Amino acid sequence: MHKNFSNHSPATGNKICEIEITSSDALQEIIIKAYSAYEIWSKMSGFERGKILTKAARIIRERCFEIAQLEVLDSGKPISEALEVDIPSSADALEYYGGLAPSIHGDHIQLGRSFAYTKREPIGICAGIGAWNYPFQIAAWKSAPALASGNVMIFKPSELTPMTAVKLEQIYLDAGMPAGVFQVVQGGREVGEMLSLHPEIRKISLTGSIPTGKRIVENSAKNLKQVSLELGGKSPLIIFDDFDIEKATSIAILANFYTQGEICCNGTRVFVHKKIKERFLENLMQKVAKIKIGDPFDSTTQMGSLISKQHLNRVLDYIESGKAEGATLLCGGTQPEWSPSQTKFANGNFILPTVFSNCQDEMRIVKEEIFGPVMSVLDFESEEEVIRRANSTEYGLAAGVLTNNIKRAHRVIDNIQAGMCWINNYNLSPIEIPFGGVKGSGFGRENGLAAIECYTQLKTVYVEMGE
Repeated sequence: MHKNFSNHSPATGNKICEIEITSSDALQEIIIKAYSAYEIWSKMSGFERGKILTKAARIIRERCFEIAQLEVLDSGKPISEALEVDIPSSADALEYYGGLAPSIHGDHIQLGRSFAYTKREPIGICAGIGAWNYPFQIAAWKSAPALASGNVMIFKPSELTPMTAVKLEQIYLDAGMPAGVFQVVQGGREVGEMLSLHPEIRKISLTGSIPTGKRIVENSAKNLKQVSLELGGKSPLIIFDDFDIEKATSIAILANFYTQGEICCNGTRVFVHKKIKERFLENLMQKVAKIKIGDPFDSTTQMGSLISKQHLNRVLDYIESGKAEGATLLCGGTQPEWSPSQTKFANGNFILPTVFSNCQDEMRIVKEEIFGPVMSVLDFESEEEVIRRANSTEYGLAAGVLTNNIKRAHRVIDNIQAGMCWINNYNLSPIEIPFGGVKGSGFGRENGLAAIECYTQLKTVYVEMGE
């Protein structure tokens, strides 16, 4: 008997569709299909694989509007973000790794008359588990380097955003990729468990929470599959008193309220030097008041809805805890009031952009990942102090430093425990650069040349040329 789950719009609460959950029997059929595809795909040259990935990138660009609309319906994010960033950057990933595929290589080591060489070989069947904040982009970011390296991939999107990964599967087929090279499975935790426990899956890449990451590692240890984890963060954004206030507030807004705050690397702990704190807050409030929240399909909307009612309540609970622990709520903290023409959003999961000041390091809103549009502003006096406080977290995904003193910028970044760092900007992740965390934020990397290392295994061959 087939089991289904219902998929709902985050913006209206209306039901979109029913999705069939992948059963263990269906997964086994998918594994068999993946094996057959691997025999074809892994034997193709990098150039041949690259041409197909590049063609898929071209199809994505041609269908950008169609994919973006589906992404917005599923995720609640503003259409402008999907059209300008999410879908184009997905095509960028396929294009980048399509170009890189022919150049994946090993090394030659001369050993007197004898020599050795290394080969970068595909791992085999890989599994990708995506998150709901960037459904299509994560599917592309995980599959592009995996497929360029000669692997095949079984991808599970979040059960909250199940639709666009299926579009990517079809685009790959339309580009000429053999059936079975990229396949989508559907469901929640139970399907993720099956993927992480299946002995034929040799690599798993997860974007998710720390508890899920720990569970994946625990399951994967049973058959020693390789693992990459991107597990979120509570990242610091450090603003020194020599930096332009106008720019600083714009960057802080980007680092907190883009995609409704549902970004793992967001700089939600905003450390502002005491000398400029009041001016910073005054300028920040003026800008936050102008953020347009509402219909995700309106091209002028800047903030859409949170992903689910459950997540909305979680974010509201954090806001209440911030107030209870003594932080000052400067703005937001509630759901918006809708005009008569907008009543269709009354059942949506919207929340106003929220800013707290007078925050302390030990508060829940400062220590724990909220994954919503909640900014915590803290002040500091010295460089040494802010580095110590910035590092006082189990996470280590990202960090930002805003200063015109270039020596200080590099000095601070050198001492920050984070995998992805920005100087004088935030949240920019072009496909050419590696993205990933340290400490509790995981290990392994998405994007850049580093991702190829995560999807290949090294074979060393010694060649005896003497007697």
